Amino acid sequence: MAAATQEDKLLRMANQIASFFRSYPDDEAVAGIHKHIEAFWTPKMVHKLEAALPGFGEKADILVRRAMQIDEPVAESPIRAATRDPQKLGDGASDAG
Repeated sequence: MAAATQEDKLLRMANQIASFFRSYPDDEAVAGIHKHIEAFWTPKMVHKLEAALPGFGEKADILVRRAMQIDEPVAESPIRAATRDPQKLGDGASDAG
């Protein structure tokens, strides 16, 4: 069995994020996926996934494909701002940890 590529690992992580958001309405799920990736992934990770996404076809969750194709979500993410964008709120804003 061949080792998974970095792109395979990124897709697996993105699909896991989509699984978390699956219970929300589609537009909110797409916004949540988009915001999570924007907040917690490095630009290099995002670019690698964007470049590889067309080749994954149906392996990529439809919500991931939608989230990666937009510049800004039309819906609000269902996740609180302090959790999804802690770097934008400053020190002490997140309840993590």
